[in-house]
Amino acid sequence: MRKFVLAPTFVFLLVLASFAQTPTPTPKLVAEDDVVKISTTLIQVDVTVTDKNGKIITDLKSEDFKISENGERQEITNFSFVSASSESAQTPVKSKENEKPSNVPLPPVPLKSDQVRRTIALVVDDLGLSFESVYQVRRALRKFVDEQMQANDLVAVIRTGSGTGALQQFTTDKRQLYAAIENVKWNSLGRGGIGAFAPLEATPLEQSKAAGNTTVTQEALEEERKQLQDFSDFREDIFSVGTLGAINFIVKGMNDLPGRKSIMLFSDGFAICSPDNPDRCARILDSVRKLTDLSNRAAVSIYTFDARGLLTTGVTAQDNTSGVTAERIQNLSSTRSGEIFDKQEGLAYLASETGGRTFFNTNDINQGLEKALEDQKGYYLIGYQPDSDTFDAKTRRFNKLKIEVNRKDANVRYRSGFFGVTDEQIKKPSNQTAAQQIFTALNSPFAASGIALRLNTLFGNDKQQGSFVRSLLHVDAKDLKFVDEAGGGKKAVFDVLAISFGEDGAMIDQIAKTYTMNVKGDAYQKLLTEGFVYYFTFPVKKPGAYQYRVAIRDGASEKIGSANQFIEVPNLKKARLTISGIILENLTVAQWQKFGDSAGQTTASGSSAAYETNSMSDTALRKFKRNTILRYGFEVYNAKLDASQKLNLTTQIRIFRDGKLIFEGKNAPFELLQQTDLQRAKSAGALILGKDMAAGDYVLQVTVTDNLAKEKRRAGTQFVQFEIVN
Repeated sequence: MRKFVLAPTFVFLLVLASFAQTPTPTPKLVAEDDVVKISTTLIQVDVTVTDKNGKIITDLKSEDFKISENGERQEITNFSFVSASSESAQTPVKSKENEKPSNVPLPPVPLKSDQVRRTIALVVDDLGLSFESVYQVRRALRKFVDEQMQANDLVAVIRTGSGTGALQQFTTDKRQLYAAIENVKWNSLGRGGIGAFAPLEATPLEQSKAAGNTTVTQEALEEERKQLQDFSDFREDIFSVGTLGAINFIVKGMNDLPGRKSIMLFSDGFAICSPDNPDRCARILDSVRKLTDLSNRAAVSIYTFDARGLLTTGVTAQDNTSGVTAERIQNLSSTRSGEIFDKQEGLAYLASETGGRTFFNTNDINQGLEKALEDQKGYYLIGYQPDSDTFDAKTRRFNKLKIEVNRKDANVRYRSGFFGVTDEQIKKPSNQTAAQQIFTALNSPFAASGIALRLNTLFGNDKQQGSFVRSLLHVDAKDLKFVDEAGGGKKAVFDVLAISFGEDGAMIDQIAKTYTMNVKGDAYQKLLTEGFVYYFTFPVKKPGAYQYRVAIRDGASEKIGSANQFIEVPNLKKARLTISGIILENLTVAQWQKFGDSAGQTTASGSSAAYETNSMSDTALRKFKRNTILRYGFEVYNAKLDASQKLNLTTQIRIFRDGKLIFEGKNAPFELLQQTDLQRAKSAGALILGKDMAAGDYVLQVTVTDNLAKEKRRAGTQFVQFEIVN
């Protein structure tokens, strides 16, 4: 397996920094698996109880609750209270040198599933938002990420009208969320107009009558209005079904995610039924009921926000009353009030049926978000044993739940019920072709785990080729099924699909190939032990936010693994100091000593002749043991030169764990490797992974300061996540 380096002259420095860390216990979190259970032996639902001020009530006992199914009282057999309080958000790090908050951005905190307290999907219904509402939602989302997002939150910003390549995966990385927010734009093809209401204007027959056509009758005007309204309702329903379908997809993906799960839906609303059009109910209500049942089984609560805020229902500047009948003008306010109510009805139904809340008629979306987050700090799990009639399709298609609590002024919210089908029956896999399976895994914003994958994407720049992103994918070969071959060999066949998406969700590049791997003897055992790295490079013609997605399907077992990673490609033409992706290499102490003894003796690939390691595998997998040496290398772009054509840079490294700074190195002079292209200055360093470091995820942050640059362009930073394993 060949070496991977950003440039062929890449050599590591003999610079060593060491640190040790006292082991810190991981907070014990309550398991969130199967919050809602619907089986033949147990029906379990989550219940939120708040006081008159909206605060969670935490001291209730099982005897304080009454639960009924279809009007029949049930005996409570399972009862518990779950606290889902999240840790406070990260605060700026103070430097040891000056004790002032650093202006260097903090790296994202990698979370394991048992550390996630809340999983929040911020769903922007751009199929139904007006131009005015989009502005308010974007502002609220930025404030949420800035101020309200907590350390143990897993968050995604998802647009209902986005393509499958939109920046959709759940993350703790605020950079990715900001990039997704930037792509929240008004959808001119959706059901939302410029304002909250369609502007008042004369219909064709009204214009004709106003022009003096005496043949236009009142009956003709009424018929025309009905036809126009039916068409408007049908068009709106098409987009409403699209909105519900997008939320349906999101809920399915959230089914296996950890934490207290919620969807915050920002929309201008949708009508379920219309008094003048009874047939309209069938088009929407079935989709809504299926969505609420799916949400309840996945333990996802939906909180809905009417993004229109406080509205004026009278005549506005955008209305053109010329030619409009006096009756329509007179009824305009009541018509628009009815439209507000109808569209809020759909949002209210989604929230009430899934245990969420609604936030209407307010211009402060973030105040509603704060209340929704407060609402998720704790909940009760209540279960009972169902009888044989619960899942009898002949007598009960839907089972209605009612939960009461014996506490004055208590507000109880719970899931309305469930269809008479068990979770096991619903989870039966559907038949898909091999291509459909891998494409579904790749397009989902959620990683498939049938094959363990680790993806690392690295930004770099070449003088001739320009900017590029190199993706390194480590594959755990034990998850592939090898079949016996003649002569004692082993063979595995797998499909690879890799796609890069731009910030607008459009596909930029792709790779789709089938590979056959043949190995024998010791090579097979080594492959099972160490895995292998699949890597590919895509050129980047335009700076911006990108998402790289890879899916692998094993032909024999049909197992699928997928991974995705967000990366921001900087604009080097702006002349800002920028750092490339960071390459890693792990050495034992003995290898490091040999490296020092043989300094200067390098192979053509740039590695020391005294030992053999694999920086490609180390950079992709990023799993290291204690009491070893971690070497890192990078390039610096756009550094300024003084009058003598020399650089004046300093470097500092930091180590974070769980968002907390645990090691901060001193600012040290930038050690430039021998080279002529100072616009791509190469450097490297190493540190000891101390024997007292606790197992878990860490972040290495490298900051380079250009002392010749202006203040705003002076610092560049890059980070890489790694894991300490036993």
